[in-house]
Amino acid sequence: MLSSKRILLIIGGGIAAYKSLDLIRRLRERGAAVTPVLTGAAEEFVTPLSVSALAGEKVYRDLFDLTDEAEMGHIQLSRSADQIIVAPATADLMGKMAAGLANDLASTLLMATDTPVLCAPAMNVRMWDHPATQRNLKQLQEDGVRFVGPNEGDMACGEYGPGRMSEPLEIVAAIEAELTAGPLLGKCVLVTSGPTHEPIDPVRYIANRSSGAQGAAVARALADLGAEVIFVTGPADVPPPAGVQVVSVETAQQMSDAVDAALPVDAGVFAAAVADWRVASASDNKLKKSRDGLPVLEFAENPDILKRVSRMEVGRPPLVVGFAAETDDVVEHATAKRLRKGCDWIVANDVSPATGIMGGSENAVILISDSGAEEWPRLGKDEVARRLAAKIANALAG
Repeated sequence: MLSSKRILLIIGGGIAAYKSLDLIRRLRERGAAVTPVLTGAAEEFVTPLSVSALAGEKVYRDLFDLTDEAEMGHIQLSRSADQIIVAPATADLMGKMAAGLANDLASTLLMATDTPVLCAPAMNVRMWDHPATQRNLKQLQEDGVRFVGPNEGDMACGEYGPGRMSEPLEIVAAIEAELTAGPLLGKCVLVTSGPTHEPIDPVRYIANRSSGAQGAAVARALADLGAEVIFVTGPADVPPPAGVQVVSVETAQQMSDAVDAALPVDAGVFAAAVADWRVASASDNKLKKSRDGLPVLEFAENPDILKRVSRMEVGRPPLVVGFAAETDDVVEHATAKRLRKGCDWIVANDVSPATGIMGGSENAVILISDSGAEEWPRLGKDEVARRLAAKIANALAG
């Protein structure tokens, strides 16, 4: 799929730079030509000789190479590629890009280009979560830079969390999606994600343990296949993906209203963990302890968004996908839920504490449809999302 495509690969200085060697190999296997650029820090992790040998190309390292700069080489390099990849995109590189700095070859190339840029971040979890990095991320997304990852997991420093560079094949898939017309081009897909927060009073609310990671991954995978994605999200732990239309909500009623506003769409993926109940009359003031005993909370049922959309007589999406988080008898409960709601598919998983799935980086799902129950192996949530997105693309194409 990448035959004759030209990739300019900027390798940043981080331990994940070793993955760039495999990335080069994977890209060349698919027919791409790879021109590598090494930052000074990257040379502490991978050698120019190893990079050049795998790429079959000269490695560019110095902004002030007189031979190249006599012909304005940095301008030519920055504009002759079909795609610029920054992998690993360190906190330093992201900061330079966001601030518009150009004090070495890599940052100058990124400033001088009009070629699409795709970044694969890699850094310590605290660096990734730092407000400065998140500000830079937001700025770069607004500037049109696309991102793949980072993934969540164990790090070389011994910590755990988001910050691992995406695996080479994940980056290749993102590049292919960027450079080829995806199968969902021209389709609009609605994705709901995250928990809802139902207020008790101004400082307390009812919620659940959903992180929103799987819904965000599904939205990202659909966008990678070319879909226009409307992403309606509750207060999730993970940031929304780049390249989608984000609608942020708090409550189930707000999510229901946002879904209505998004329709009609070609498919609806309802991954949000919507609270089933809300406090009927939330207090305008903070509830206080008193000698009269515990406060009595009266509950009301929240709108059933999945059921309502699935049973629409007018405006129902051609494909409606629900999610079912179960703790026992997963297939039995999920099959009953699909029939009860009226949706086409249910993506079911076992979220009992022993699985570690709720809030974790992996998922093990069973796809329930008219064809029966299709069990998938335990996979990273990004891979689950890609499989689901591919199935949605096939269904809409049929």
